[in-house]
Amino acid sequence: MIQLFRKILCPIDFSQHSLAALDVALNLTQQNDAKLYLLNVAPVPAGAAGFQPVPMDPYPFLEKDRQEHLAKLGRERIPAAVRYETLVISGDPAEQVLNTAHGLAIDLIVMGTHGRKGLGHLVLGSVAERVVRESAVPVLTAHSTAHVRKAD
Repeated sequence: MIQLFRKILCPIDFSQHSLAALDVALNLTQQNDAKLYLLNVAPVPAGAAGFQPVPMDPYPFLEKDRQEHLAKLGRERIPAAVRYETLVISGDPAEQVLNTAHGLAIDLIVMGTHGRKGLGHLVLGSVAERVVRESAVPVLTAHSTAHVRKAD
């Protein structure tokens, strides 16, 4: 078997879209005997960035809660035979996904997309779109309606 991917990053925001992406990422991880990295980006509280551009202690209460939630998700949805790691970082989601992918030498990013169109897309922007545009590695996006064929 040819191993296309050794390290797969799956950003998780706990939405149905990111959980669908997790199913896709898990399937690819098993097919490639890769290591899966689950990343959650905790938002920086409003106004905090203006007062403290590089916080020395980046909101540990928020990160701790999200780390526990992400660890629980991993225990519930990822088989014991799969190698994985959970990461929680504060900051801008797209920027942190790109930085993490670079820092860990990720081979593939698998992420959910909300599929917003029109004004909603213009106003809210798209984390997935920015990651696709700026990533140095392939990015696979999945909608919550994605159906995954299990590895044989």
